[in-house]
Amino acid sequence: MSFRKQELKAALASRDPYRVANVLGDLPPISPKTQVTPKTHKESLHVDGTDWSNVLSSWLDACDAASKGNAIKCYEAQASLHSALNHIFSSSLGNWLVPALHETCRNTRLTALAADAGQKDHAKLQGAVTLLQESFSKTLNDRTEYDPKAPLGQEGSKKAGVLFIVNQLFSMYFRLNTLRLCKNLVRPIESRQLHLKSNTMGDMVTYRYYVGRLNMFEDQYEAAEENLEYALAHCHKNAIANKKRILRYLVPVKLLRGRLPTAALLEKYQLVEFLPLVEGLRKGDLRLFNDGLVQYQDLFIRRGTYLLLEKCKMVCYR
Repeated sequence: MSFRKQELKAALASRDPYRVANVLGDLPPISPKTQVTPKTHKESLHVDGTDWSNVLSSWLDACDAASKGNAIKCYEAQASLHSALNHIFSSSLGNWLVPALHETCRNTRLTALAADAGQKDHAKLQGAVTLLQESFSKTLNDRTEYDPKAPLGQEGSKKAGVLFIVNQLFSMYFRLNTLRLCKNLVRPIESRQLHLKSNTMGDMVTYRYYVGRLNMFEDQYEAAEENLEYALAHCHKNAIANKKRILRYLVPVKLLRGRLPTAALLEKYQLVEFLPLVEGLRKGDLRLFNDGLVQYQDLFIRRGTYLLLEKCKMVCYR
């Protein structure tokens, strides 16, 4: 029996949610491309009456393809693993497999991005969306009552896993520019108030960040400011990169609403692209504002904030 097979069998037998997640999430980085063809594994594994053979075989295929630099084969094997785990997850008792499903969702998204690298379309990422949508449905529709304080186990609700998966889907929808699909996530989550019940602050922060960005694109600036401010206020104090990511969208919303950040804040998070805009608004100097907008035009267009910043010219006239 291979080491990896032994490792997965022992983790499953232990019923330790995080041990299983660590094993299935342990996918090697995709190496530089080689000419070696990845292996195809046909393994058998049954634990406590559940057939894990497809999960094991696909996991071994994905690991082998990653180590040999074949991103497309790695994604295909990871997608097969994800499909098999979705099937097992739906019939499993409780929510002890939620962490494993989370690691699988993350790896499916990342391997899809790697497989699509250099391609003109996002075919693999679009395929990955379908797998994560299925995972979302299986967590959302669990009928067991959800208690965020309850430990993971064989009696808990699968809803404990829904917000993480929603955030993964948000990331994919924004990448694919299919923002209309975000509403299919937001409506059921907020109607059941699941965005307020997560036991992980990181998931809640990420959710509010994406919803704030969605509000911004829908011209709902008050809601955008509220959600992005929540994300910034509750972001871990040492997560500087995440705070910077939030501020890239919060600052334009605040500028439109006539609230100017300090130069010290912008310099602290290395957001120098906003300095001439803020100075132009503070002085009522439209030329200075326009010069800054032109200078960083490409950057703002890539972020999707250029048209919003153009509207800020009206603040100069006040």
